[in-house]
Amino acid sequence: MIKIIIVVDGMGGDHAPKAVVEGCVKALQDADIKILITGREDEIKAELSKYKYDEDRISVIHTQEVISPNEAPVMALRKKKDSSLVRGLNLVKNGEADAFLSAGSTGALMAGATLILGRIKGVDRVALAPVMPGKNAPFMVIDAGANVDCKPEYLLQFARMGKVYFENVLGTSNPTVGLVNIGAEEGKGNELTKAAYPLLKGSGFNFVGNVEPREVSNGDVSILVCDGFVGNTLLKMYEGVAGNIFSMLKSEIMGSFRSKIGGLLLKPVFDRFKKKFDYAEYGGTAFLGAKGICIKAHGSSDAKAFKNAILQAKNCFDNDIVGKIENELK
Repeated sequence: MIKIIIVVDGMGGDHAPKAVVEGCVKALQDADIKILITGREDEIKAELSKYKYDEDRISVIHTQEVISPNEAPVMALRKKKDSSLVRGLNLVKNGEADAFLSAGSTGALMAGATLILGRIKGVDRVALAPVMPGKNAPFMVIDAGANVDCKPEYLLQFARMGKVYFENVLGTSNPTVGLVNIGAEEGKGNELTKAAYPLLKGSGFNFVGNVEPREVSNGDVSILVCDGFVGNTLLKMYEGVAGNIFSMLKSEIMGSFRSKIGGLLLKPVFDRFKKKFDYAEYGGTAFLGAKGICIKAHGSSDAKAFKNAILQAKNCFDNDIVGKIENELK
């Protein structure tokens, strides 16, 4: 018996609806779920017609409007009530679905998670919390762009929500928590980090203190807390460096016959290395703090990324992430 209904924004992302539909069909093979796809019915059904699947487990909800990434988020939510994003969030709010996923506008999704789903009691700001690949283990950056300006107590709330996610979705008991800062010493940083440090230190978490950006990618600290400006800068820098490393390696390998032979011998190693940095393996990023499961997929997500984001939403549902964050913040 199907216990979970997931709504997917059929028009969100660079490769919608093609990649969205393919990802949904693939997700049915791995999980006992029902999927509702919101968007332009004719386009979505044209893609669905290419696959064989259990038609009782995928339904299309027609919406005429689409919110683009360059629109003002709050205004777009108010003006485009028949958009694939707004309709999807309302299905979760009204109890007709259990989770929502979109690769569309991050700003609109964040605003929708806050204004349509609402915030959990005790949460001042919904936070974007991507899980990133590290040298020794995956790690979370929270917040990664939802809240550019923060108060110290917001960072404490981010740590609480990240702890719940890490313990229940990633299965890490008593995860370490660190504060992203320009130095390891307790007195380092700006007014925000100096004020947040004692709050985190006295929280009862497994707090390890300040973490410098050069230590972030080790993955030795599970939850890295920061404001959205720092977090988003960290995230984009990380993605850019990883992309450049792969590009530079490829250029060097293709530079001579000898290096091509060496590259061929090392191909399995490079493939495993690349897989660790592939965002598609992680699926999407959870908006923590909303009164409903809300997953943001990467704008350039392919079918594999959509499938994994859908499975991530199911994992959040199975582990009652929203309920456990509510209990943590009571």
